[in-house]
Amino acid sequence: MPSPQISPSRPPHQVVLAIDFGLRRMGVAAGQTVTRTAHPIAALRARAGQPDWPDLNAIVQQWQPERLLVGLPLNMDGTESEMSGRARHFAGLLQERYARPVELVDERLTTIEAKRASPSGDHDALAAGLIAETWLRELP
Repeated sequence: MPSPQISPSRPPHQVVLAIDFGLRRMGVAAGQTVTRTAHPIAALRARAGQPDWPDLNAIVQQWQPERLLVGLPLNMDGTESEMSGRARHFAGLLQERYARPVELVDERLTTIEAKRASPSGDHDALAAGLIAETWLRELP
């Protein structure tokens, strides 16, 4: 009986961390490529777009992601805003700090969807989960 072959179009197992960038709060979620699912982990306090680095360091250490994802806040017409530039800058900081690939993911409507799903107001980590799921859905 021949042994099963891994499809070359299917990516290897990867853990990813997604971050819903914000100036005062940042949501964090973990996802993985085998089941293509994600789940919220935490909402971190931030100051002027800088997260509580020790808390984020602990999450990265615990999850050991192969890749980091950052939500890119675009206008509804696809153009960039001031927040897009800040998110891009933050993505660069992550890449320098953690020496892992960082990808920007279109996050249009994720915050609105997260607020609908979590009317209690705790939506940051849920929005990060939606960002991860957006990226995971686009895998080959």
